[in-house]
Amino acid sequence: MYKLRELESRDLATINSWRNDPELIGHLGAPYRYINLRVDEEWFENYMKSRSRNVRCSIVDENDDVLYGLISLTNIDQFNQCAELHLMIGDIAQRGKGIGTFAVKELLHHAFINLNLHRIELACLASNAVSAKLYENCGFVKEGVKRRAVFKQGEYIDMYLYSILKEEYMEIKGNE
Repeated sequence: MYKLRELESRDLATINSWRNDPELIGHLGAPYRYINLRVDEEWFENYMKSRSRNVRCSIVDENDDVLYGLISLTNIDQFNQCAELHLMIGDIAQRGKGIGTFAVKELLHHAFINLNLHRIELACLASNAVSAKLYENCGFVKEGVKRRAVFKQGEYIDMYLYSILKEEYMEIKGNE
């Protein structure tokens, strides 16, 4: 099976290779750009200084031998009790096997039960039907569309905006 653990510096080389994969980045809202390892090391150092506002977890196998992806809660706002969720399954061969669903459900539990957040939101490319279905299956509600919001591979693409509230999450948990 899988588990989440906090992002560690030993994960950076693999994550850097994913962030330099144009096919993978083509499915995400982030722009594609070449990122050297030092940039990701600085990104990690900044994360370690901002852990009160961000949670970054590596998705690994149960023995912590294989890194499958990264899931994060960012911009945690304690006053409004909300945060943004980001997910990346880096190994293309591992997509479609339930790893993302596992990670989203685990991080939602952490967000709502351990961090006492009220709302988790995210944005995904309208062209990424697999991700949209994953989020909807985990209880996220589509709130709207940012029209032609992201420039990808020579065209502007819509972004779907999703959220899930704590009471919605608790209702889903109660029905499982």
